[in-house]
Amino acid sequence: MKNILVIALRTTLVTLVLTGLIYPLVVTGAAQALFPAQAQGSLVKDEKGAVVGSELIGQAFVNPGYFQPRPSAAGEGYNATASGGSNLGPTSAKLKERAEADLARLLEENGQDNGPVPAELVTASGSGLDPHLSPRAAYWQVSRVSRARGLARDRVEAVVRDNIEGRELGFLGEAKVNVLALNLALDRQFGRPAAR
Repeated sequence: MKNILVIALRTTLVTLVLTGLIYPLVVTGAAQALFPAQAQGSLVKDEKGAVVGSELIGQAFVNPGYFQPRPSAAGEGYNATASGGSNLGPTSAKLKERAEADLARLLEENGQDNGPVPAELVTASGSGLDPHLSPRAAYWQVSRVSRARGLARDRVEAVVRDNIEGRELGFLGEAKVNVLALNLALDRQFGRPAAR
């Protein structure tokens, strides 16, 4: 019995060292060497070098001179520690009220002449942290952004067009626009919008 216990403890110790120490160190080291930006969180910096967010996590933009992302169901705003959907189903009165309030706000801020509101602007993603919009949802907001910044619509549309990311590997997923990257591109090209 003593021999079996010693073998079990030795196996446990070896497994712990291999899978709990060596493997994580090797994988972390390889990630740091091969993909340093991604390993550090895909952080985005402004023109002064200050970190302003991550290209993987959405964030709220309330100034009308900025494009707005999808609503978030992740805690208070875009809280990465509370990632997840709202778990509210299609028959939920609370979900309906939130979507109707978002729809009314979007129509008030953007006007009703832009066509139907893209569904993604009133529905949260599964993680509640999606940093991307479809090009259609970005173009839908152009009139508000151009008005708030005092710019011609075609100049803002050009910035959107320049920030459209194609499908992964040319065939996976759909075209998308990273909202943080788009807003930073606007700031670089036209300066920050006036405070609300």
